[in-house]
Amino acid sequence: MLKRINSTFTSVANLEIDAQGWCKQAQILLSPNFTERPADTQVDLLVIHNMSLPEADFSGDYILDLFQNQLDCDAHPSFADLRGLEVSSHFVIRRDGQLFQFVSCLARAWHAGLSSFQGREKCNDYSIGIELEGCDTCPFTDAQYASLSLLTMSLLQHFPIQHIVGHNEIAPRRKTDPGPFFEWSRFQQSISKQFAF
Repeated sequence: MLKRINSTFTSVANLEIDAQGWCKQAQILLSPNFTERPADTQVDLLVIHNMSLPEADFSGDYILDLFQNQLDCDAHPSFADLRGLEVSSHFVIRRDGQLFQFVSCLARAWHAGLSSFQGREKCNDYSIGIELEGCDTCPFTDAQYASLSLLTMSLLQHFPIQHIVGHNEIAPRRKTDPGPFFEWSRFQQSISKQFAF
């Protein structure tokens, strides 16, 4: 977990989040899988995930399809359990660093599932989710770290994010992502001294 250690963030990032919660530089693919956040909710948690469909295969657009409810569940045997599943994340960062956004940061994406952080349940209500195209058994790419850092710095300018966690930290009995190959220290260094372990 990374924790904010300074209440102000003044670094200028190259990605912009507009007043409607959309990143101007991201490719927008609208997901129907979202709801409004509860009234007066403060978005103060950032959750890092990994995902690949099929597992450890990065050759297709299946994640993008899944988040838009367009996945052909007959395309691969492992997709059978995904039939009827309605999930989303705010962002996906592909292996080449390409950034996609599916849900406005002002809305509640369905990325965390049954979850709790520091005694607060329903992490979707107050978090932003970022999916890295990846898995628990291989390293992430330099391009992904670069995009993740720029996106995180932009989000820090617009939201009072106090903690950055892995999915495994908010759903420890269900999830392992972003996995052992995610380099938290590298990520921390890239987003300045605003966050520390």
